[in-house]
Amino acid sequence: MAQIKAHEFERLIAKGLPPQPIVLIYGPDRGLVAERAASLVVASKVDADDPFSAVRLDAVTVNSDPGRLVDEARAISLFGGLRLVRLLGAGNDRGVLEAVGELANNPPSDCLVVIEAGDLKKGTGLRKLVEEAKAGLAVPCYADEGRSVNELIDSEMSAAGLRLTSAARELLASLIGGDRLASRGEIQKLALYAQGKDVVQEEDVLAVIGDASALSVDAAVDAVLLGDVEALDLSLRRIMASKTSVFLALQSCLRQFQALETMRASVEQDGKPVGNVVAEQGRRVHFRRKPALEKALAAWRMDAIGQALTHLQAAILETRRRPALEDAIARQALLALAVRSARAARLQRA
Repeated sequence: MAQIKAHEFERLIAKGLPPQPIVLIYGPDRGLVAERAASLVVASKVDADDPFSAVRLDAVTVNSDPGRLVDEARAISLFGGLRLVRLLGAGNDRGVLEAVGELANNPPSDCLVVIEAGDLKKGTGLRKLVEEAKAGLAVPCYADEGRSVNELIDSEMSAAGLRLTSAARELLASLIGGDRLASRGEIQKLALYAQGKDVVQEEDVLAVIGDASALSVDAAVDAVLLGDVEALDLSLRRIMASKTSVFLALQSCLRQFQALETMRASVEQDGKPVGNVVAEQGRRVHFRRKPALEKALAAWRMDAIGQALTHLQAAILETRRRPALEDAIARQALLALAVRSARAARLQRA
């Protein structure tokens, strides 16, 4: 099977083009998919703007006319040399599968076919077709995490001649990673803001990353759902450092438990599996938050969710009565819920 791990692409492309003429780049990180496709174009040394050497097709066109992709891949470049064909927005549509299947069985010569797709399930459709083809290579693109985030930060900061304090690096890494192009853009924006400085501080990150407080609020809610008191404490400190009221986390947590109550009803009353119920939420739930939501949905029962809602509503009412203590009240209420989540998770595992 021709496939590589997500972190192996940079090492592969550093050696030049892969030997396979059909390369599928797929995954939930659309920015990283586009960036890696662009890297292949550069490595091919084909002028992407030359209509005699390169062509771009979209999935809608190929799905209605599968032969178009096959014909373009087998066409001979007018001036000789490698030809480049890019297929954008591919999925498991019948026409696309038919065309790629034909190329997999009878690989083109002197042509690189780059297919850009979204998230594809293992062992099905387009992903299975390319992975099992001798002429195909599948390249997964998942959200940057851990080492890859730090490598991206190092690359952009080094290019700008800047260093970060450990606190600034930790904060920046926690606020990016969902989409490669978006993450690179945020780092470059930070580098531009910090021009003239030698070291980037934590306050620089907070000043530049526009959605820092929103992301910290989401992280706080997820920490409550997972029962991770330490992560919750870190998120709350980041919220306060960004001069944002902790009340927003309390309010967001209330909305999350209201949604959790509706979803739990589907589990208990309709007998639906937890994974299916979360999947039904679609784009309303960011893919990075789905694991936390699934764990909470499995651990929290309807009666416990009702108690949590009562607890949150009481805390919100108390912040209105005692506005001077708003942050302290919200913090205490969220920490108490995180402890309950941890207890519920232990009982669910027992």
